[in-house]
Amino acid sequence: MVSNEELTCRNCGVRLKRYDNVLRIVRTKGRKTSWVKVNRFRCPSCGQIRRELPDYISPYKQYEAEVIRGVLEGFITCETYGYEDYPCEMTMARWKNSQELQLLL
Repeated sequence: MVSNEELTCRNCGVRLKRYDNVLRIVRTKGRKTSWVKVNRFRCPSCGQIRRELPDYISPYKQYEAEVIRGVLEGFITCETYGYEDYPCEMTMARWKNSQELQLLL
């Protein structure tokens, strides 16, 4: 989660205030999906909005971070029991080629 010292605006440095929350889908192994409530914060000065993501969710990804990390580290492949067709091979290949995701490890 975002720590308290990170709750400042990246544009102007003003402390963010809680704005609302949104629902976010999270996909896990075994084709299970769940909806998670994510808090949003807004800058009172410039209006920028930021989301506070839990540790198990990666930004801009639907799969939980553990699944993504397993694919990047080579523990999860298309032959891994429980992950045979979830996520698909193309998605796994895209994650492996993404430099942005490599930095999350």
